[in-house]
Amino acid sequence: MRRLLALWKLGVVQTLGRFRTAEARRLVMTLLGVALAVALMVSVTSVAVGLASGSTVQGDDVDYWIVPEGGSASTIAVSVEGPRLGAVHRTTAEISADDRVTYATPIQLQILRVSSGNSSEYLLAAGVIPPRDGQRVIGLPTDTLTPGDPHYANGSYDGPWTGDAVLSSAAAEVLGINTGDELNPSSTDRSFRAVDIADADISTGLGPVPVMLVHLSELQTITGTADGDQADQILVSTNDPSVEQKLTGLYPQTDVLTRSGVGGASLSTSSLPLAVAVAALLTAVSIGALFVATLTGLDVIANRATIAAQGAMGFSRRSQTILVLSQVVTIAGLGGIAGTLLGLGGLLGINRVSQAYVGVENVAQFHPLLLAYGPLVAILIGLLASPYPAWLARRTNIVEVLDQ
Repeated sequence: MRRLLALWKLGVVQTLGRFRTAEARRLVMTLLGVALAVALMVSVTSVAVGLASGSTVQGDDVDYWIVPEGGSASTIAVSVEGPRLGAVHRTTAEISADDRVTYATPIQLQILRVSSGNSSEYLLAAGVIPPRDGQRVIGLPTDTLTPGDPHYANGSYDGPWTGDAVLSSAAAEVLGINTGDELNPSSTDRSFRAVDIADADISTGLGPVPVMLVHLSELQTITGTADGDQADQILVSTNDPSVEQKLTGLYPQTDVLTRSGVGGASLSTSSLPLAVAVAALLTAVSIGALFVATLTGLDVIANRATIAAQGAMGFSRRSQTILVLSQVVTIAGLGGIAGTLLGLGGLLGINRVSQAYVGVENVAQFHPLLLAYGPLVAILIGLLASPYPAWLARRTNIVEVLDQ
């Protein structure tokens, strides 16, 4: 054991001493390769830590969707003609009374055939209660809709008919209409008027979905869902994640999903952080190991004379293998320390960029274990990379090199 430790110490001392020689440039390149791989891993892992801790729920665009049990985030935009929630106006008023809630609105989604002039197309109609301060719903502005839900009239559904409709650009294009034009849903004598046209957030692989945003009570009236005050889901916008606990008890057999808009892909919040962290680890280890193995292999070839001299002095193949291993791990470990520091700088950069351009703070979070995680992964990189340079060292022919 003493011999092993002595050989390891000799390899470390030799490696550190070579940073003061002409070989320093090659060693620095190897070190930087490990540092960049580890820095990327630490930065991405800090994002995974932020996801796992729920820190991204601090943004102003946090949305909770209350949907019937069995619904999912990926089916919200097309969840029509399925189980619905009842008494949504009363429930929404209760949610909105909470000071932690920015706004809440029920949403009913219905495929409607709408005609205007000589054009007749199917649109995805979304019935909402326009939020306060004109927030956007499914990407469409609501400030041009008449405030509140006048036609609901406390459940009598005999209030004034506004006929306001905000259309997505895709809907306006397929119907060939402009602001102010009249829209006539089929199977009803009611009509709407396009009060605004804007881009929406709902799209498929084939392009944007044509969407029409109207008052909830008016869509309920023409679709026959006014009985029971039905809607497909309730959207709650808040920057306080503690609201979720209150929402889970509002309806039996419902799920509360966290979303930022409609129509995006569904990801499990429990598996996403782990997947991100594992992907970062595998990327760092594979790239780092290949980089270190290549450069240290070239370093061994360049130092064949030193290896031959050590063999002539009595160093066994095993001893030389230990020396090479200690040198590779030392360089990787130093790169791991540098990479960890760079990764922590990347953590700060990610948070600044996300706050400046996305409006979300603390996307990436620091954890004390990251200080050890980076160097340990770097040592693993060194161990995985060492067999190749060790094999090259063992293949060095002492007599042939010394004769040269």
